[in-house]
Amino acid sequence: MIILHHLNNSRSQRVLWLLEELGLDYDIKFYERDAATSRAPAELKTIHPLGKAPVLTEGDKTIAETGAIIEYLLRIHGGGRLVPQPGTAAFDDYQHFMHFAEGSAMLPLLLALYTGFLGEAATPIQPMIIGEIKAIFDYAEYHLIKHEYFAGDELSGADIMMIFPLEAAHARGRLKGYDACQDYIAKIHKRPAYLRALVKGGDYAYGPKA
Repeated sequence: MIILHHLNNSRSQRVLWLLEELGLDYDIKFYERDAATSRAPAELKTIHPLGKAPVLTEGDKTIAETGAIIEYLLRIHGGGRLVPQPGTAAFDDYQHFMHFAEGSAMLPLLLALYTGFLGEAATPIQPMIIGEIKAIFDYAEYHLIKHEYFAGDELSGADIMMIFPLEAAHARGRLKGYDACQDYIAKIHKRPAYLRALVKGGDYAYGPKA
């Protein structure tokens, strides 16, 4: 049995969406962030040493990191779904955005979040962070102007990965003027599988109301 160890308001919402898109049977073990620190609870470390979500278990396998989980589910349970044909331009974009989401896209957003706790001490590096965020979403906007999804004209695992940085930026008001990015988010938020995952996952501040 597939078990998703799911933390509220986290990247693990993406895995729930994929599980629903694939129509797989799974169970959810819920974890709640600490009310004071917003950190994941210590009990997650009994599942994986890093103590972060998402973590997926199936039989004797324990898989951490969102991208690795998504690749595992598509490889083992996808049956060719949500992965473009290798050798195509869509497949190249698929591989790129699978890694871009947690590599380039999330880093400046996390820096903005963490340095926000420093107050004036963070002033010297704020222009650099803001510039990086602008470059990331300029790039995403330009791509979405030309493409229906991040890997061509059909939904793929790249979209499962990319939705979180876009949602996080949108929730913090960072997508003003990025019409293609906002239209993309609205389109994803209408997908039946996404909405089912939202109901099953519970509290998620970055999506539409379930």
